[in-house]
Amino acid sequence: MNIVEAIHSKKLFRSCFKDLQTWASWMVLLKALFALKMDKKELALYRASTGRERPPVTEFKELWAICGRRGGKSFMAALVAVFLALFYEYQKHLGPGELGVIQVIASDRSQAGVILNYIRGILRSNPVFEQYIVNDLRESIELSNRISIEVMSCSFKSIRGRTVVCAIFDEVAFWVVEGANPDKEILAAVRPGMSTIPNSKLIVVSSPYSQWGILYEHYKSYWGVDDPEILVWRADTRMMNPTISESLIEREVQKDPSAARSEWFAEFREDLELFLSREMVEACATLTGTLAPRSNLPFRSFVDPSGGRNDAFTLAIGHQEKSKLIVDLLKSWEPPFNPEAVVREVADTLKAYRMDKVTGDRYAAAWVESAFEKAGIRYEPCERAKSDLYLNFEGFVNTGMIEIPSDKKLINELVSLERRRGKSGKDSIDHPIRGSDDRANAVAGLCYEGMKKEGLLFPFLRCGVDYSEVSDGENLRTYQS
Repeated sequence: MNIVEAIHSKKLFRSCFKDLQTWASWMVLLKALFALKMDKKELALYRASTGRERPPVTEFKELWAICGRRGGKSFMAALVAVFLALFYEYQKHLGPGELGVIQVIASDRSQAGVILNYIRGILRSNPVFEQYIVNDLRESIELSNRISIEVMSCSFKSIRGRTVVCAIFDEVAFWVVEGANPDKEILAAVRPGMSTIPNSKLIVVSSPYSQWGILYEHYKSYWGVDDPEILVWRADTRMMNPTISESLIEREVQKDPSAARSEWFAEFREDLELFLSREMVEACATLTGTLAPRSNLPFRSFVDPSGGRNDAFTLAIGHQEKSKLIVDLLKSWEPPFNPEAVVREVADTLKAYRMDKVTGDRYAAAWVESAFEKAGIRYEPCERAKSDLYLNFEGFVNTGMIEIPSDKKLINELVSLERRRGKSGKDSIDHPIRGSDDRANAVAGLCYEGMKKEGLLFPFLRCGVDYSEVSDGENLRTYQS
């Protein structure tokens, strides 16, 4: 029995669907994935969604489903997982005592749990399926046929060493670990685990986002290409789920056209680009550890405060050497924490570097200035917005005029920063959705505060000056004048 027949069978999956007509596009996708026969109308949808001409003749090993928000991606991924777990033969490829694993990977375990709950609901909805359950735990379901369905966050370390019969990547465009998307590392870790299972499958379901990462790379490489193993499908929300109202989508388009085209029309955003290259950032990451205070140097500092619940509280201290900024210290307090206790620790550190004032985010809550005053430190809000700090910082990175700690989280935050082109023509720089930039903001703020006294600031370089021509402070002042 194939998957479409199983869905229509009242003894199997039919009870999981209220109205199969609203899932018609998904039925075509499944027919494509499993190389089932399609009628003329279905072939037209297949060609429009895949850019291919010829219908498939063999099952695909990989599906990259790029669909609009609320299109039913997670539920259908769960159903495919149950079908593979119960209807496919994997035991002959497993060693004695070995389990075949269906891995559900998402940005965190809570998000992955959404698909696991769908899987659990499908298995519990039918006594034929339910009898296979041996252990039903919070983050895994073990079946009697030596298949284990497990959820995990997007960490490639936890993925290695498993025999994977199916891997499901949920919303891969939005994965974030330590400020960066680990999608490439996880894909590289999963594929070897699937290599010993001839009929293993990789199922990637996600809304699109930026024009980088494995989702975009596979779209560019395989959409419209008759590859026998990799199927890329792209369709908007209402194509996959006609129950979503057009008026809702229209309201979202009016609020933010670029975001709406991505979320509802499954278009990769054209208004975003990576801000800094990893190569240039890593070339500046030459410092290991913390540089101790020295009496002959004037130090400057910058803090990115936090109330202790969601974001880190970060402190950066540095000094200038000729036309280069050295970041002597970068320290971060991860939530949860007592913010006033952290302020006292920051104050003690500042005093050790002979400082009685600190500059910080100008949008910080009012309590910050008062807390620092109690600790004997004057808090001065930064005169510039965060985007301005990053635009200035860009020049120092691209000319190698800054040395930063070789801190993995800092590097990841910097290389994940996004440049967004605004309607007014002015760029804005910020961290990606679900990302963070606490360390990056502290270091960029320090760069601005540490170099503005000497007039060594970089926004003017964006007007066309060749970075390679800028070698020292004298040249910088010449260009600026």
